[in-house]
Amino acid sequence: MVSRSAQPDCDVDYLFAQVGVGQKSVDTRPNCGNMLSGVAPFAIEQGLVAAKDGQTTVRVFNVNTRSRIDVTVLTPGRRVTYDGQTGIDGVAGTAAPIRLDFLDAWGSVTGALFPTGRRIDVIDGIEVSCIDAAMPLVIVRARDLGLTGRELPSDLDANRALMERVEALRRPAGLAMGLGDVSESVIPKPVIASDGDGPDSITSRYFTPRRCHASHAVTGAIGVATAYALPGTVASDARCASGERRIAVLHPQGRIEVDVSVAGSDDEVRIERAALVRTARKIMQGDLHIPEYVFSNPVSGDKPMKPVQALIAAALTATTLAAAPLAHAYPTKVITLVVPTAAGGANDAMARTIAQKLGPLLGQTIIIDNRAGANGSIASEFVARAQPDGHTLMLGYIATHAMNPALQKLRYDAVADFEPIGLVATSPTLLVTNPGVPIKDVRDLVAQLKAKPDKFAYASAGNGTAPHYAAELFKLSAGVSMTGVPYKGSAPAVSDTIGGQTQLMFPSLFTALPYVKSGRLKPLAVAGAKRSALLPNVPTMKEAGVDGVEVEQWYGIFAPAKTPKPIIEQLNKALNQVLADKDIERRIEEHGADVQTSTPAELGALVKAEIAKWKSVVARAKLTAE
Repeated sequence: MVSRSAQPDCDVDYLFAQVGVGQKSVDTRPNCGNMLSGVAPFAIEQGLVAAKDGQTTVRVFNVNTRSRIDVTVLTPGRRVTYDGQTGIDGVAGTAAPIRLDFLDAWGSVTGALFPTGRRIDVIDGIEVSCIDAAMPLVIVRARDLGLTGRELPSDLDANRALMERVEALRRPAGLAMGLGDVSESVIPKPVIASDGDGPDSITSRYFTPRRCHASHAVTGAIGVATAYALPGTVASDARCASGERRIAVLHPQGRIEVDVSVAGSDDEVRIERAALVRTARKIMQGDLHIPEYVFSNPVSGDKPMKPVQALIAAALTATTLAAAPLAHAYPTKVITLVVPTAAGGANDAMARTIAQKLGPLLGQTIIIDNRAGANGSIASEFVARAQPDGHTLMLGYIATHAMNPALQKLRYDAVADFEPIGLVATSPTLLVTNPGVPIKDVRDLVAQLKAKPDKFAYASAGNGTAPHYAAELFKLSAGVSMTGVPYKGSAPAVSDTIGGQTQLMFPSLFTALPYVKSGRLKPLAVAGAKRSALLPNVPTMKEAGVDGVEVEQWYGIFAPAKTPKPIIEQLNKALNQVLADKDIERRIEEHGADVQTSTPAELGALVKAEIAKWKSVVARAKLTAE
């Protein structure tokens, strides 16, 4: 929320409110640097600040933290420009640079840079640093939690014991910082810190606070860089030199570089300012009508924004109208890539990896829309009914476009309602178990299940998914009985297998590999035709004594039916170009999947063949959707 400033030395006031979705909470204590990046362009375009020719610096007063930030934007010809070549790790595409200079963010929430009066506190036997620099943080060393500090966010989120430990540190830290009971608050934010990749760098895993951030918050980066630059914290650099320094905060998607100005020496050393570069894009403008009773006081302040003006070309002929869609190059707006599983799973990771390169190649931002539920049917129905203009796509896979359609009658047709664009990757299925379960190998598992049917329960990503089919094929082929527990996606299924609520699972190698490497899942066999090069000592199911269980999972991109052929061809070409990128190939293959490209026709033929194959399996195994 932005208005002209009541502060004599500032241009605009900015109030940030963080909504706790599902928690019925609104927290106005923290700041948000990413939202801050859009404040100056908004203020200029709404006439709150006069633009200069070239660039304009807007002094923003953050009402939440009572701190000032100078925000500099490019304004050639006295107009805000969003186009540019500045790239931000974790953000698709490029845009004009926006420089944020934090002038007095130290102690802005609690009143002190180190609100406990100490640079290191000990909570439950763990050393932490409680620091208030742009954002109240509680920082802990990764090694003190038994971590490397380079774990993926999905791995950290799935580690329930770790998340409980982090929260057990955060709550008493909040009390010690004078923030009171923070159990329902989003501050302080936990940070797990470790060594960087060289001088003047530090690796950070930033929590929001109950999930690990996919990349990193801007204000959090200021806090981490401050803790690194000052002596005596758990994150301190050994040198702690005075002067101007550029510190790289490494996060899961790359790095944020923070320029800090350090003054003083010994115990008197302090941060005078910190700055970094971000970007912003304009995505919407319009009117918001709020009834007066919402406000406790009469509404006052700036004049309302000008409404969006609809441009109507009244003189267009029927011929012109018919030709109009062809006059615009695709794509003309943000592209939505729908993922049929929850955030944090393998499908989500694959989609985000591809979108990061595909967006800039197409010249548009690609946003990921996770629509989990009903074994992928919710996402599939949504995309099948979407406008066939290429701006809504789907990462479909073996479950949504073969297994689930083979199992039950759905409200979408996997063939008729979609235009295939191209394959992305394939991944064999792996039989894994909780390491704490006393199972030596597949033969031992079969023996125990025959001696005591339903002794173990298996988790699946939902009925009609590959883990469900693989488990049922295993039961059929081995002649055993197990209880199935369906989940809404692979992420919660893996989490409960790690946690011991279920004992077995048949995830894709792409899903399971990080947990196998960390020792949280134990691999028993590959449900495929050959061993995996990534796990050469793990036998195939046939080698382990159970024949007939081969489930290779595949992933592909689809568009709604009737999407114009030129758009499909353009997308296929761009997708295959992305998959030819060695970095993308490496990232996908490191997680246990093999990059696989195709033409639209080849993917379409695969879908038809797979549906027929799994219908046969359904009949033989007498599977049902229940």
